[in-house]
Amino acid sequence: MTLMSHQNVALAENRSAVTNQVFLALGSNLNDPVAQIKQAVQSLSHILRTVKCAHLYQSKPLGPQDQPDFINTVISGYTDLSPNDLLFTIQKIETQQQRVKTRHWGPRTIDIDILFYGDMRMETAELTIPHKELFNRAFVTIPLLDLIPNGITPTGDQIDRNRYDSSTLVRIDT
Repeated sequence: MTLMSHQNVALAENRSAVTNQVFLALGSNLNDPVAQIKQAVQSLSHILRTVKCAHLYQSKPLGPQDQPDFINTVISGYTDLSPNDLLFTIQKIETQQQRVKTRHWGPRTIDIDILFYGDMRMETAELTIPHKELFNRAFVTIPLLDLIPNGITPTGDQIDRNRYDSSTLVRIDT
């Protein structure tokens, strides 16, 4: 089932018909995580226009604690790729950076999630937009607030900065 706010599904799936602002979350905890994030941003800059990057943040792993800390950020940019084409391209970038899924919430060279695609709300077997866990993760919402300081998301939701414990994050200046 696909839900969308005032956008036509056929129009959104037509690559050349719509340019949408997207927000993507990036995380890494293997093989020089800062370099992995920078490499992913460079690769994404080939498919996104006007890329903006939030600060980098170090955080403890969400799942198993027997792994290195993560480096996380959020980027925004504009694309005319459909949501599914964007997902496919992101998965190719993850593969190129040798991401291997060994366990749920386990270590990874790079993880890229679509947080927002314009003001679209979408739920399919492959993709949920907005990302279903984004409001539950300080390591996503705090960098997202770097890019949207008023806290109003593209879908009109309000992010309350006070809800999130930013003391669990360490800002990395590079």
